[in-house]
Amino acid sequence: MPPDGKPPTSSRAPATGGRLAERRPAALAPPSTRARVVALTGAASFLGTNLIGLLEEDDHVQRIVAIDIKAPATAGRKTRAYDVDLTQPIAEARLAEILAAERVDTLVHLAFLASPTHAAAWAHELESVGTMHLFVAARHAQVKKLVLWSQTVLYGAHPSNPNFLSERHPLRASVSETFFADKIEAEGEAQRFDQRANGAIVTILRTAPILGPTVDNYVTRYLSRRLVPTMLGFDPLVQFVHEVDAIAAFKLAVDRDVPGTFNVVGEGVLPLSTVIKLAGRIALPIPHPLAHPLTALGWAAQVADAPPVFLKYLRFLCVADGQKAWDVMGFRPAYTTREALIDFTSAQRLRDVKLLQETSA
Repeated sequence: MPPDGKPPTSSRAPATGGRLAERRPAALAPPSTRARVVALTGAASFLGTNLIGLLEEDDHVQRIVAIDIKAPATAGRKTRAYDVDLTQPIAEARLAEILAAERVDTLVHLAFLASPTHAAAWAHELESVGTMHLFVAARHAQVKKLVLWSQTVLYGAHPSNPNFLSERHPLRASVSETFFADKIEAEGEAQRFDQRANGAIVTILRTAPILGPTVDNYVTRYLSRRLVPTMLGFDPLVQFVHEVDAIAAFKLAVDRDVPGTFNVVGEGVLPLSTVIKLAGRIALPIPHPLAHPLTALGWAAQVADAPPVFLKYLRFLCVADGQKAWDVMGFRPAYTTREALIDFTSAQRLRDVKLLQETSA
């Protein structure tokens, strides 16, 4: 690592200290002017709830179809909520009926877990099998546009990774872990939908780990610990995307017809050691031979934030290049990786103070 803390850059990515505004974007896809009927799965999730709030205020959105096992808190006059469990065998027929009856033209698939779970069989039914049933229903209903949520962690953390991973790089996360395998299978289903649904637009957004004052996932829980486990002798570069920027990227994908796969990331990277210091936490380096058994024990006891396979991300680089989203979608993140971390940290400190006051009362 150079003394200024900036990593070497690829030919496609700017230097860590550079500003996105300094890039010269290519011609952008124009926003659609037709009134849309937008359906969202995972409508009551963090992304779904916030995206529905934006769509409610958009005059170009005629109707919102919320699909989840509970109604989103932001549902307004435009939103029609449907109670559908994607893990149930009857989900495909029910989804086809809803999408056709509502004349949905745009489907945003957000029904994915933000954190690993011990309920692996259920997660597989939701993310892999549920996605398959959803896309079959979407073809029957002749949905014209599909937007899928994916994640940059699916590239995998490997010592052979380049400084910045582009959308052309393969997804090499460990398929022994269902958190990765199911999402990789879902991307495969999206590609098959693209091949079979003639003329449909398929957009896949791979977000970096989402950070911010209100989002809750395994990364925010990891950084909320007073003692943050690290791997002794390793200090990988990491990146985040602010929750506001992640939501804005999905809104852009709804507004613009931009087929393809896009990395959605904040500008810049930080060493993990710097992330922990900025978060006001204390690093707890663990020797590599002890890390796997200790993490496995913690995961089994449900005190660890993630299973042992995630230890690779504490050792090796997994940083994505966001240039394509800038050039084609016109995605301009408002927050850098550092700023997303600071915004999260500020909110976390307020929560810590509140918890301390409640404990001492």
